[in-house]
Amino acid sequence: MSNGAMDELGPLARLVGTWEGDKGDDRSPAADRSDGHNVYRERMVFEPTGQVDNHEQTLFGLRYRTTAWRLGADAPFHEELGYWMWDAERSQVMRCFLVPRGIAVIAGGTVAPDATTFSLAATLGSATYGICSNPFLDAQFKTVRYELTMTFLPDGGLSYEENTMMEMPDRARLHQHTDANTLVRIES
Repeated sequence: MSNGAMDELGPLARLVGTWEGDKGDDRSPAADRSDGHNVYRERMVFEPTGQVDNHEQTLFGLRYRTTAWRLGADAPFHEELGYWMWDAERSQVMRCFLVPRGIAVIAGGTVAPDATTFSLAATLGSATYGICSNPFLDAQFKTVRYELTMTFLPDGGLSYEENTMMEMPDRARLHQHTDANTLVRIES
């Protein structure tokens, strides 16, 4: 990819390639709905999509997929597919993704083109950066807020922290489903 094309991706240019990490920490509801904990390894792949025109709005983006396996397991316990988009004129990064459990999220935030750390969020009911779930998840594990912080590390690595806040019928307070990992690029 040319430097010009990389510049068009703004802060997302650093993501291009394949990343792996085995320091994942997942805290989420267990099968019995108690507090569960998993350590995991993960693979993320980011591929440029090129220019996307929405009439006067021009976006540049990445198609991505993420797969995560509990340490020692062969079958993945989490997968997602989506897009990361950069709107240079509005300084907006957007992450649009689907999880095969039946949830779709469009998270976004204002980000400087040269940012090494940035945060995105989505809120249930928002017409712009929002969350949509299937009827079961909406009744039993209603996602009301999603937050993500990404950090590009000085050594070339990548780390993230996610917090998915859920309402569950048997809990008085929101459940904080958190995920964090540190990854290294294995392929550009």
